[in-house]
Amino acid sequence: MGSKVAENRSERILSIDALRGFDMLLISGGATFLVLMENKTGLEWVDWIALQMTHPAWNGFTFYDFIFPLFLFIAGISLTFSLNKRRKIGSTKNALYKKAFWRMIILIVLGIFYKNAPVPFFEPSEIRFVSVLGRIGIAVMATTILYLNFSQRGRLFWVAGILLVYYAALYLIPVPGYGAGDLSFEGNLVGWIDRNFLPGRLLQGTYDELGILTQFPALCITLLGSYAGDILRSGAQKIQKFQSLIMAGIICMIIGLLWGLHFPVNKHLWTSSFILLTSGMAFLFMAAFYWLIDIKNYRRWAFFFQVIGLNSLTIYLAYRFIDFGTTSRLLFSGLINPLPALWHEVFIAFGAMILVWLFLYFLYRNRLFLKI
Repeated sequence: MGSKVAENRSERILSIDALRGFDMLLISGGATFLVLMENKTGLEWVDWIALQMTHPAWNGFTFYDFIFPLFLFIAGISLTFSLNKRRKIGSTKNALYKKAFWRMIILIVLGIFYKNAPVPFFEPSEIRFVSVLGRIGIAVMATTILYLNFSQRGRLFWVAGILLVYYAALYLIPVPGYGAGDLSFEGNLVGWIDRNFLPGRLLQGTYDELGILTQFPALCITLLGSYAGDILRSGAQKIQKFQSLIMAGIICMIIGLLWGLHFPVNKHLWTSSFILLTSGMAFLFMAAFYWLIDIKNYRRWAFFFQVIGLNSLTIYLAYRFIDFGTTSRLLFSGLINPLPALWHEVFIAFGAMILVWLFLYFLYRNRLFLKI
């Protein structure tokens, strides 16, 4: 891992970086800012957006559920460009497997530090071993293997197979004390496997939503992202690529919503319907950004997001270990204090977002991009 200059921007698709930046903005303070807007303006639509930035208690779906799947999807898109570039310059499959493996290990370790800092090294039962970064590493490793050995159609069969087997497992394998097909918080198969086979601390106590079994449906999002990447890499006309992304998104969303009538959309369990719904949305978001930036050439607005998207790992780690909120309070409280107290936290959160972007802009200007 180190600081490297990003690829020549002329070879990059700006909409990918911008979409990644949009996603990371919500992770690194944007969602907090929107949540704090609730009940401040008297406008129903603002309150509705604020409510979309929280997870449902169990079944159901909000926009906040989409943020992590979108990043997994973008990871799949980016992977296609990286793998094909390296194959073009002569990298062997074994070399690419090795690189993906060590990237996975590094991300798992970083994820453990991120989720547990300060890490209770002498109390392993209190360590949470699974994480967002670990899930990304595992999904990218699996997608690398499948991408290098299967065609587009073959990878779609893998997606279908994994999602169908996962569906069957949750409905047909009996959980001791609860039986088969119990998708409740206490009785689901995901939790039983985590309680019996996953060491350390489980986030939800009875299970962990980033645990063992949910790794399998989650990697399907990255696999579908690789399908989108192949569309964007193809020699087709830009408008044809846009249409292909739209079509893939609509198909995934329709199947996901229909499947959700029996297998509920549930981020906590990463249900098959949730995977297809969020993947469909990701196809559509990618299409929208591609149309605006790379087809219509409305590029200036994208720079704000590009600065974030080019250093996504940096800001994810920095947001955990640097208290931008406290710095914002120290710098801006003198300006904010005369305003109604109701708005203080909102503007502190907004100030923190400004500081995040300026920090990333400094790195961008100095060509510092953290990559693994």
